[in-house]
Amino acid sequence: MEIYQERIRALREDHDLTQEQAAAYSGTSQTMYARYERGANELPLRHLIALCRLYHVSSEQILGI
Repeated sequence: MEIYQERIRALREDHDLTQEQAAAYSGTSQTMYARYERGANELPLRHLIALCRLYHVSSEQILGI
């Protein structure tokens, strides 16, 4: 089963963005964004919403619901 950490990384790579660029759009640091992709920290709702807007996908698609 694919988890959301893998999905946000795949979406970022599919859009040819760096972690720094995705982090800036989400309103967080590159270090914290990297922790979201690794699963070291939970992705806050406000950042999930920002990523949905950035990638033009639903939260269900990122979360695998």
